[in-house]
Amino acid sequence: QVQLVESGGGLVQPGGSLRLSCAASGNIFRIYTMGWYRQAPGKQRELVADISSGSRTNYAASVAGRFTISRDNAKNAVYLQMNSLKPEDTAVYYCNADLTAWGTDVMAYWGKGTLVTVSS
Repeated sequence: QVQLVESGGGLVQPGGSLRLSCAASGNIFRIYTMGWYRQAPGKQRELVADISSGSRTNYAASVAGRFTISRDNAKNAVYLQMNSLKPEDTAVYYCNADLTAWGTDVMAYWGKGTLVTVSS
């Protein structure tokens, strides 16, 4: 009943920029925290950034100062502006939302992921 759809991934050169978007749809009662995670081959999924319903933000130390997370509650959307990209940012990026459908407890939902490749 709920799905998250990401877009905006692609190939960029080191130092370049990319903007990721994610929109949630379906039988949503309330969205709490939304965030972006990433996973590189052979590594576990890690938090990149998240943002609360009140727009409080957290960033991984590796991206702080380079990435900016934001949300549009009217669109059930979350965005990740990525600047000064480095090869080590290469990963599949996943959108996450902690939300409730009507009559349910809070659960985590995930998008399918979008690939970001930073390479010369």
